[in-house]
Amino acid sequence: MNKILNMETLHYLETNLIHKLSQVQDFQNKLINNSPRAIGDTVQEVIGEILPDCFPNGILNEFSADFARRAMADVAFTDVDNNYYLIDIKTHNITTDFNMPNLTSVHRLSRFYEDDKNYFVLLLVEYEAINGKLSFTHVRFIPIEHLEWSCLTVGALGWGQIQIANSNVININRNNTRVDWMLSLCDVLEIFYPKEVAKITERIEYFKTVRAYWENKKHNS
Repeated sequence: MNKILNMETLHYLETNLIHKLSQVQDFQNKLINNSPRAIGDTVQEVIGEILPDCFPNGILNEFSADFARRAMADVAFTDVDNNYYLIDIKTHNITTDFNMPNLTSVHRLSRFYEDDKNYFVLLLVEYEAINGKLSFTHVRFIPIEHLEWSCLTVGALGWGQIQIANSNVININRNNTRVDWMLSLCDVLEIFYPKEVAKITERIEYFKTVRAYWENKKHNS
């Protein structure tokens, strides 16, 4: 059994992390007046410093928070069984009506998941602003295959970008298997790609008419 993903470890991790975040003095007035991105960047930086201390002793091996902004993850670590976790940190202000964050490319994920020891994990940190301070309300550590497709969608970027449809609605099933989830991803893409082909075909036809208009204009000038 995966030591990181058993419910006891998850509860320990999430409880410790929200406690440690709540003790950080930087999350005061100066952050509330900044953008959600500024808050997210600061939370991400802090988590990179404190996350290793939030796990039970003897469960982590190597840890890194040294990733470029456009990388697949914000932090990563291996556990004592040599499983490798890429962690995508997302912050969400629960008082907002709608957020639709990108998670990862369907192509990058499919390649990454060719190794059964690799895990792509969403670390969702929820907060609200109370009396000029950030109040952290919930932290969730969720391998992407534990997210139900009812709360996910695919956006038209590159091969397709997996997105959370609305950060206010996160549906988790800890019993989901990777095999079943990846097969569901393939089902989703069988519907998604033909729709994209139809859109591109329509755009091609449109610009044929644009070309004809300008060629006619050139011919008559």
